[in-house]
Amino acid sequence: MRKALARQRLVACTLFAALAFNAPLLWLFDAAVALFGVPLVFLSMFGIWAAVIAVLAWIVESGFR
Repeated sequence: MRKALARQRLVACTLFAALAFNAPLLWLFDAAVALFGVPLVFLSMFGIWAAVIAVLAWIVESGFR
């Protein structure tokens, strides 16, 4: 049962990542604003990417034992 729940969470996280990296949502951050010299769109992309990797690692480490 625990593996099935982990599998469902992995699918949900993958779908979230696919939606988060979709062009219309990235256009929300495409402004002429820079934080520490880095455009906001790049910060949002790398932030989402890092969060997805962290969540996937947490699911894999805790769900398949």
